[in-house]
Formats: sequence, structure tokens, C-alpha cells
Amino acid sequence: MIAAACRGTGPRTTLAAVTSGRIFLLRHGETEWSVSGRHTGLTDIPLTERGRGLAKAAGALGVRLRGDTPPALVLTSPRSRARLTAELAGLHADRVDERLSEWDYGDCEGRTTPEIRETTPGWTVWTHPCPGGEDAEQVGARADAVLVDARAATAGGDVVLVGHGHFSRILVARWIGLPATQGVHFAMEAPSWAVLGDERGVPRLDHVNLRALS
Repeated sequence: MIAAACRGTGPRTTLAAVTSGRIFLLRHGETEWSVSGRHTGLTDIPLTERGRGLAKAAGALGVRLRGDTPPALVLTSPRSRARLTAELAGLHADRVDERLSEWDYGDCEGRTTPEIRETTPGWTVWTHPCPGGEDAEQVGARADAVLVDARAATAGGDVVLVGHGHFSRILVARWIGLPATQGVHFAMEAPSWAVLGDERGVPRLDHVNLRALS
């Protein structure tokens, strides 16, 4: 009975039939605020010169990860640091997607965690509110909506989402069924790749925080 069950008696379903591509997340390159640890949500901070060079190196690493077949879909955050990273990495964005914007930090925008903790001891973006901004559940809902569309597009090949650190970490968490706040357990440095895979229809994390040597 076990052998028969392993052989299967019904229609055969291959992995290729479940999904043809994977979802690749690329965090934008280095900015002055990312270096200093300032929370950068809606503020449009440009890449540093080093950040531009690292974005190009990330593009070369992306080719090694994916091969040279063009992605089925490339989406980018509207922020210039993400759009320029995509361009420097050799990616042609099919469209800008507002849902890929970074966490809206509200009153915490532009401030570092130590600065915020001067008035709110123990504060982290994962455990405390951002007055005037989004909470983790709201950001998680955006991530879920992006992932639904991205997963559907993998029927035609790989999908690349170019965005931000905290939001990419939430995409990773939501892909494998964890609450948005569990994104704290995944690093996404600037610029780095994460790869969201599939195990016969079950979401799987293949890689996280992959960076070119600098």
C-alpha cells in the first residue's frame, strides 16, 4: 500500500505545473540614512556613490542567482532609491507599484532607534506603534496583496520585486506564513537579495540577505 501510494494512481502533477518561477526580492542600495540607521519610509533619499556601485554588483549577483533569462515581471517601489537600484542592477521595471513602498514610519521618520528610545524606552518598529504611520498589520496586508499578484505571475517565470528593508523582511515572513512582526528574524541589508521558492505548492524560503562582496 505504501509503495502504491508513493507511485500514485491519479493524474501526475509536476513541480513545473505548480510554479514556473520564483520571487526575488532586491532591497535598494545604500543611502546616507541607511548607513546612519535613520528610519526611511516615504522620504526620498538618494543612493550614495557607494550605494550605486553596490547596486550594480547586486545586478551581477542577480544574474548568477537567476540566470540570464529575463524575468516575467519586475515591480519597483516608487521611491527613487529603489527605481535607480533596479536600473543599475540591469532590471527593466514593468511598472511602479505603490504597495512596495517602505513602512510608513509616521512621526518616527528620519529618526534612529536610539533617538526614539530617549522618549519611548525599548522601542522597536516591530513591537511598538509609529504614531501617525502604519502598524505591522497594515504593512502585512500590503505585503499579502503584493504576494498574491507575484505568485500568480510566476506561472510565466521569475518575478523581481525591488523595494526596501523592512517591507522586504515582511514579504519574507508572510510568504512562509508568519505574522508580519516576525520579519524581525530576517536580515535584508542594503543592497541584498532574498529568494522565495516553492516546494510542490508550499511556499519555501530559499535564500535571504545575499549580497555581492564589496
